[in-house]
Amino acid sequence: MATVAVTDDTFDAEVKNSDIPVLVDFWAEWCGPCKQIGPSLEELSDEMNGRVKIVKVNVDENPNSPAQVGVRGIPALFIFKDGQVVSNLAGARPKAALQSWIEESL
Repeated sequence: MATVAVTDDTFDAEVKNSDIPVLVDFWAEWCGPCKQIGPSLEELSDEMNGRVKIVKVNVDENPNSPAQVGVRGIPALFIFKDGQVVSNLAGARPKAALQSWIEESL
C-alpha cells in the first residue's frame, strides 16, 4: 500500500479515526531531508501493510494539522494509535532506523 496524502480536512478521518496505527510524515516540497526519507517510507508502507498506515501531510498546503500536534521542524514523524500520539521523531533517519522505531511504537 502506497503512502496516502492527507489534508487538514481529511486528517481526523484518516489518522485519528483509523482502525490501525498511523505514521504521519509532516513534510514540504522544499525540504531536502523530507525527500530523502520519502522512498524509505514508501517501501515501509508496502512492507508493513496492514500493521501501520503511512500518510503524508504537506505542511505548506495544510498548516492546521501540524500546528495541532506541535510540529516545530520537518521532517517530523508522528505515530498515532487509537487517535493519540504515541511516539514522534524529528529529522531524517535511514530506513532500518525508521522501521525499528515504528515496530517499537506499535
